[in-house]
Amino acid sequence: MSNPQQLRYSKEHEWLSGAENGVSTVGITEHAANALGDVVFVQLPEVGADVTAGETCGELESTKSVSDLYSPVTGEVTEVNEDVVNDPSLVNSAPFEGGWLFKVRVAKEPADLLSVDEYTAFTAG
Repeated sequence: MSNPQQLRYSKEHEWLSGAENGVSTVGITEHAANALGDVVFVQLPEVGADVTAGETCGELESTKSVSDLYSPVTGEVTEVNEDVVNDPSLVNSAPFEGGWLFKVRVAKEPADLLSVDEYTAFTAG
């Protein structure tokens, strides 16, 4: 699977969709999911919570390790993916589709999000 062109990426390996009515979807990349191994537990921010770009907002636990989840943008969480909470393996099997993590009403987007080409180069190095 390759990284979708329409998404933007953080150096912490989260992806961000384009905003629809001011709301963007957040997930982790396939690269991150592969590095984590089989995800067995997901802790997501609560609906209504404020998240800040670059700061921890949740946790992913795998058979290999525990990893912090970072928000790629600043805003308010509008929805969490309950399917992923109930079946964390979706993060591995469909990181860009059913394995999305949460939706956020974006208040501020950092300038350092990467294009697909920039992210691909970042993960290759």
